[in-house]
Amino acid sequence: MIAAPRRWSRQVDRVANRGLERAYPAAVRARHHGGRAARRSWAWLWPRLRPLLALLFRGVAQGERAVRWVCGLLVRAATAASRVVTPARAAAAVLIAAGICLVVSQFIDYRAVEIGQPGYAGLPQVAKAPTVEARTAGEAHAYLLVPLGAAAAVLGLLAMARGRRRLGLAVAALGFVAITVILLVDLPRGLDEGSQTSRFAGATAVLEDGFFAELAAAGGMVLAGLLYYARPCRIRISSSGRAASARRRRPRRPDSSRATVARRA
Repeated sequence: MIAAPRRWSRQVDRVANRGLERAYPAAVRARHHGGRAARRSWAWLWPRLRPLLALLFRGVAQGERAVRWVCGLLVRAATAASRVVTPARAAAAVLIAAGICLVVSQFIDYRAVEIGQPGYAGLPQVAKAPTVEARTAGEAHAYLLVPLGAAAAVLGLLAMARGRRRLGLAVAALGFVAITVILLVDLPRGLDEGSQTSRFAGATAVLEDGFFAELAAAGGMVLAGLLYYARPCRIRISSSGRAASARRRRPRRPDSSRATVARRA
């Protein structure tokens, strides 16, 4: 993280040095061949230009130091955060958040029936068709997904506290059950106009934000549960593996004689 700004600053320094090296001979020739007026102009300009250039380069140096300090601070902060926010804890936090979102989504409207939708075609987005028969997501299945979401949040808390991988599979199974209920119960009921087709002309059933919210929460439970179960584990290295690694890291001895160099060649 620190190497990149350092490399960029070195590249800028090289470009600036090349520009100064190329401009110096032209400035010298202009000074010698420009006559007395050019020398007087340079003698008047240089004392005023020199403090500005010094200030510019001091500012560049201070900026480089500040960038290095900020990069070092970010590296230390990321290192400290990586010790606390491990992949397993992050996946457990996603489990808890997905379970809470599934519970909240059950109290949001997931379907409604729009009246006269063909008459609003081609109009701006501000003009929307009126809706009736709005229903929350929990009404379609008697709020069955509320205990599922609460159980997923509790299992996520246990996973964060104890670190058992099988809890991730349990949450993933709950997520599969929730997706099954959403697709087999909520989706057909959400697209059913019911008796509104006989009461109003152009009645169309539409899915609201609650349906997509509960579907996303259930999918998050499945993905986070599988990720928590399949998180990387530590690989044990045997003593022979440690010895081989030490031999590879051992510095090579210098050649003792020309004869040894010749034999190795």
